Amino acid sequence: MAAFLVIVSWLLVEKEQIAENFIAKGITKMADHITIVAEPRDVVGKQVRALRRDGWVPGVVYGQNEPVNVQMEWKALRRALREAGTSHLVDLQVDGGVRTVLVREIQQHATRGDIVHVDFMEVDTKTEITAEADIVLVGHHKVNVPGAVIQTQQTVNISCLPDDLVAEIEVDISSIASVHDLVHVSNIVAPKGVTILDDDDILVARYEAERVAVEGEEEEMGVYSPEVEVISRSKDEDNI
Repeated sequence: MAAFLVIVSWLLVEKEQIAENFIAKGITKMADHITIVAEPRDVVGKQVRALRRDGWVPGVVYGQNEPVNVQMEWKALRRALREAGTSHLVDLQVDGGVRTVLVREIQQHATRGDIVHVDFMEVDTKTEITAEADIVLVGHHKVNVPGAVIQTQQTVNISCLPDDLVAEIEVDISSIASVHDLVHVSNIVAPKGVTILDDDDILVARYEAERVAVEGEEEEMGVYSPEVEVISRSKDEDNI
């Protein structure tokens, strides 16, 4: 989870519009895979600092065999990581071969934010993997009272073959026709080849009617309490 947060944090900080067609040195895009050109790395330890000064980023490829040390051109790697995130397969070209990998961890400088190291995980395209996909609400509710749909679950755990990996799953909220209607994980229609691993009864979305306070109602009936509202907001934040 920590590695995922590091990646998300870096992607948010570095987010820019990229109009180029990935023609920079060392990166091309092929179908759903992103290709990064890497070189074998012999430099380790404190000598890696000099490598970074020369515009290279060290990395390690983990898999069933021994880890492989690699190095990648910094500018090309940065663009690739923006595109790949954690949900796109990467064809890592190194030492005359191609390794199919996923980005597993990005380490960055504490103050400058520069990428200082990347971990890749090699995958077998014929073996299922587990991952996390974002939940994206689509459609329109049919509730006639003022209010809004509240999303209570932001991600869902999935299992699939690497080639079927998705970054997000759309969840239709058009079934919400009253304030009592709820959307659970069981209502999610998984893409072809994807299995949802989370419990069916996990709440994904609900409708919250707009509160209309009547003058004097707060004191007489105890409907409104600042303390209760704070607790409610904290719970919502914990689910994010």
